[in-house]
Amino acid sequence: MITVNNLHKSFDGTEILKGISTVFEQGKTNLIIGQSGSGKTVFLKSLLGLHTPEEGTISFHDKIYQNLSKAEKRKLRVQIGMVFQGSALFDSMTVEENVMFPMQMFSQKSLEEMRERANLVIDRVQLINANHKFPSEISGGMQKRVAIARAIVMNPKYLFCDEPNSGLDPKTAIVIDNLIQEITQEYNITTVINSHDMNSVMEIGQKIVFLQHGLKAWEGSNKDIFKTDNKAVTDFVYSSNLMKKVRKMYISNEQ
Repeated sequence: MITVNNLHKSFDGTEILKGISTVFEQGKTNLIIGQSGSGKTVFLKSLLGLHTPEEGTISFHDKIYQNLSKAEKRKLRVQIGMVFQGSALFDSMTVEENVMFPMQMFSQKSLEEMRERANLVIDRVQLINANHKFPSEISGGMQKRVAIARAIVMNPKYLFCDEPNSGLDPKTAIVIDNLIQEITQEYNITTVINSHDMNSVMEIGQKIVFLQHGLKAWEGSNKDIFKTDNKAVTDFVYSSNLMKKVRKMYISNEQ
């Protein structure tokens, strides 16, 4: 669980985050959504410790990040997995080597133990016969699977995903969404996803935080979002005629 309390962050005198408070729940897929410029990326980077807020706290299971020593912060970072927007794989490394990389950096495992663990998570994300291929030799969807395998290889308590469906076709995007949700529930991880994909919102949005102009304008689940009368949310989520029809059908079926 990650608890955010009254978070403020500014750049060059311009306030980007304006007192955000929320809780990201363990074992659930927590999504951050909002228009460009709403503060999503700054919020995510603040959670990761890449930005230092001027005010407010971020707590990881009741441990306030700002109060931790350098050694405690390093220990916490080992418990965090990250799936980057562009996968961020090393082109010169094979799939297996990419997945092993965090263990080489942060563990004392032997080469045999690292390879065994890497192969275990590669199998878990259902990458078949790809261990010794290079990123350029596999599809975008497979690259995302490699990124997920690398993110979970250290058994993290927290998983952050920045636009994990970026550049994927709709069918592959749904597969990646489902995989992230399965892993979240299977390992009881606190997963936070920065997303603009409305399919992800509807499919796996167990907890959704909607940001607008640096403020938390709404929060709820993917079921709540169908019924909300918050105009900012409905204008954003149901901006297309197709999404308006989907919402109308859902409400009609609920009555």
